[in-house]
Amino acid sequence: MGPLPHETDLNDEFPLDASIVYLNHAAVAPWPKRTALAVENFAHENIHFGAAHYDRWLKHESDLRKQLAQLIGAEHPADIALQKNTSEGLSVIAYGLPWHAGDEIVITDQEFPSNRIVWESLAHRGVSVKAAALCTDDPEASIIACLTPSTRLVSVSSVQYGTGLKLDLSRIGQACRQNNILFCVDAIQSLGACAFDLAQCQADFVVADGHKWMLGPEGIALLYVTPAVREKMAVNEYGWHMVENAGDYNRTDWTIARSARRFECGSPNMLGAVALSASLSLLLDTGIDAVQARIEQRISYLMKGLQALPGLRILSPTAPEQRAGILTFNNERVSNDLLFSALKAQGVVCAQRGGGIRFSPHFYTPMDTLDRAIDAVARAIT
Repeated sequence: MGPLPHETDLNDEFPLDASIVYLNHAAVAPWPKRTALAVENFAHENIHFGAAHYDRWLKHESDLRKQLAQLIGAEHPADIALQKNTSEGLSVIAYGLPWHAGDEIVITDQEFPSNRIVWESLAHRGVSVKAAALCTDDPEASIIACLTPSTRLVSVSSVQYGTGLKLDLSRIGQACRQNNILFCVDAIQSLGACAFDLAQCQADFVVADGHKWMLGPEGIALLYVTPAVREKMAVNEYGWHMVENAGDYNRTDWTIARSARRFECGSPNMLGAVALSASLSLLLDTGIDAVQARIEQRISYLMKGLQALPGLRILSPTAPEQRAGILTFNNERVSNDLLFSALKAQGVVCAQRGGGIRFSPHFYTPMDTLDRAIDAVARAIT
């Protein structure tokens, strides 16, 4: 395959050690060089100036909200709350909504625990959870078929962490709108890898960590809540930062912030904001459509190479519209444990998920890295 635009620049951004074959962005991604430099500069400023230039730090935080709003298609950066992780964001939603005994929540049977446990924890309020089966010819229809007059919320991952199944969010969102049901999207396996259109999918909530496809650090995440719903949610954590007049420390009367900042009770993760903003600048400079196209190119290349190996079974969807950056496979002759250990011994950084071995390249992943991964699998099964 020929060189891609800016390939030299991308290699410079990701100077990964030559001993490893990194295909684990669905777990934890390496940082771009610009992110490491941004963190280094932030640390340097702390050493020499402390918080003397705190206004510049706030600019990083403001820029990050704008970038995240752009990434999902939100109308205003004020609708973006910064959280520690996806689980925290989902918990804000789960314990901010008013529930009634008999309410139902629909998820899927392939969800990561974050998007299952939080809803199951509402059982003491009389809320039940129903899991739609995704191993069908029409997974969206399976989800929609679970909706009943008691369904209050649907919460699904945009891309399933195990198999990599990419759902048609607009179809699910439309069904939710027609039935007056809230729609929550755990977008951790798609933001930074795929285009996301908030208006098209009609999600009321979007949550995602920054440390996977967004190429940022752990400890900082996006929470979007549509303004109409936000105003009806309870706030369960209080502090100086979530009030309307944050910074006016002598004021004794206070009100909850009108913006999404109401879900941020205390001091922000400035270091995380600096890092994630730098990472997102690379993705947004490249263009999410271009990022998505490059990932699809790499998944197709891996799939073709792996399918040529004896006894290799692809567990991820093969239809382009149903896949993102995850390719999961197994082998009929070699167990997943042995295959994973053999790949690890050859420097392949991947994961054991979804009943097989999960490869997850990003848009910058060199093509020769994919060749090395395919060769490593070939050696492991022979």
